[in-house]
Amino acid sequence: MKSRILVVDDEEHVRFAFREFLEEAGYEVLCAEDYVSAIRSLMAGPVDLVITDIIMGQQTGVDLLREIKDRGLRAPVIMITGAPDIETAAAAVRLGAYDYIPKPVTQQVLLRVVDLALRLKTIDDQKELYLRNLEAIFASVQDGIISVDTQMCITHTNDAIEQFFLTPPAGLLGRSILEVTLPRLASSLDVLKKTIETRQPIREFRTEIAGPDGRPQIVIINCSPLLGRDAVFMGAVLVMRDISRITDLERTLNDRRQFRKIVGKSAAMQEIYTRIEALAETDTTVLITGESGTGKELVADAIHYSGTRALKPFVKVNCAALSENLLESELFGHIAGAFTGAVKAKTGRFELANGGTIFLDEIGDLSPALQLKFLRVLQEREFERVGDTRPVKIDVRVIAATNADLSEKMRRGLFREDLYYRLNVMEMNLPPLSQRIEDIPLLVGHFCQKFNTKFNRNVQGVSDQVMRLFVNYTWPGNVRELENVLERGFILCNADTITTDHISLQIKDAVAVDEAAEAMECSASREQILDALEKTKWNRTKAARILGISRRTFYRKLKDFDLLEQL
Repeated sequence: MKSRILVVDDEEHVRFAFREFLEEAGYEVLCAEDYVSAIRSLMAGPVDLVITDIIMGQQTGVDLLREIKDRGLRAPVIMITGAPDIETAAAAVRLGAYDYIPKPVTQQVLLRVVDLALRLKTIDDQKELYLRNLEAIFASVQDGIISVDTQMCITHTNDAIEQFFLTPPAGLLGRSILEVTLPRLASSLDVLKKTIETRQPIREFRTEIAGPDGRPQIVIINCSPLLGRDAVFMGAVLVMRDISRITDLERTLNDRRQFRKIVGKSAAMQEIYTRIEALAETDTTVLITGESGTGKELVADAIHYSGTRALKPFVKVNCAALSENLLESELFGHIAGAFTGAVKAKTGRFELANGGTIFLDEIGDLSPALQLKFLRVLQEREFERVGDTRPVKIDVRVIAATNADLSEKMRRGLFREDLYYRLNVMEMNLPPLSQRIEDIPLLVGHFCQKFNTKFNRNVQGVSDQVMRLFVNYTWPGNVRELENVLERGFILCNADTITTDHISLQIKDAVAVDEAAEAMECSASREQILDALEKTKWNRTKAARILGISRRTFYRKLKDFDLLEQL
């Protein structure tokens, strides 16, 4: 692309000569006869270089130079005059003129000065672009960046450094980093000093500092030497990254995400895990159903903390725990004076969950009025605080749970049909513990580990007799009941194994009655059980169905015949 040059001179023959010289050299040339027409040309489009006569009547080339600088135009200016004057030349250079050429100007001199001026502009443009890109990168980086020279004087920072030094960048530049470094940042100063002394980079130095609010911050520090041309050592650059939130999230996710608190290897639980993975990356409304104690809240946790909203709020509400009036205020908030006792405004759970997830447990207990208001939230993604008429927009994922049969409640007119279908976009039905007996040993091991930590004990597990009780018990309270039974066992047990002495009589009696009934129910031999398994490709549920016995009885027979290891 041709460089555009503006020639400004009140003598027509000079403009003509310059145009001839420059166009012959391949440049695009614009001409102006005075200050006003020159400004008009500059405003009409970009110009790469200005060649102007100094003496042009009332407004001179120096006036034009000043205007170019005031407007921030990045075009070098070459001054031309027929009456050379040292003071005039010095003034022009001080104002930012690139060069000063006396008349008469030969073609050779003109082209040489023009070539040098345009080369300088190219270098300046590249430097400006580089600096702008660098500043943009610095501004976009969330890590704190600060550079110092060999005397530890701060030469550059980005805005993010303020979170560490608690001083705006403008208050840091030009100062010694030794002066502005807070005591809590002593470790970062040590890293910087070491890099300055050794001229070697330090990578991934992890340290803990006291945060502005007093809580500990985990910070990763990287420090590298700054080298100029010919590898001349110029100082060092320090990069600080606060990973406290990431570390906290890792701890949280390690405890709560995916399936870490959802214990089970049964086919039913594997299907639940697959559903959780599929739902984690979507914002689909989820309805979790299942008997009390099956782990509905854990599944809701896993869906939220393994999804895209994991860093956002996760708010839980038990809809059965509060009266209708209190629950409405709890869910949607209220304004001051909305009802007796509403002294000040209250933010509701939906608003607190904005951007994240709200988990509504026992959703089947909502009153008809609250069902209608909740339906609006699902449909419109907005609600009104109690006592207010202004709608509040929200972005919330809804996960609901119930141990009630909502379809039955709907048929009886106790639950809105439109709300049921809004909620039931994706249903996850958690199996009762009686349908996942093979998970009981895993759950026992999990809770033993939990209570060993809680009670500072070293219980190895349960006896074979206790495990037999567990796999033959119907567990009406599901996993929660198993957890409570084991906690009771830990309290009563003074040895390293929980025995039947530590198990409640209620469980032992219930199992004894069931076993007596099942002994009459099932007389299947080992060979018959193996034949049923082979016919069903070792599907235990189908094999039990062929034999006409319950799944729990079938599991007990597998244990009696030592067939569990073959599965």
